[in-house]
Amino acid sequence: MAVKIDNEKCTGCAVCVEGCPVQVLTIENGKAVVSAECIDCGLCISQCPVEAIS
Repeated sequence: MAVKIDNEKCTGCAVCVEGCPVQVLTIENGKAVVSAECIDCGLCISQCPVEAIS
């Protein structure tokens, strides 16, 4: 199951995009978006400064 992005909290800072080891996160319309190829490593969860990823 891929990680979930809380669009209410996401600021579009792209820290998660830069830290994703499989490059499945992008910024679209100012918010993070995860693709279906997410491997659930959890790295983005720990990197998000606003806790928008679970």
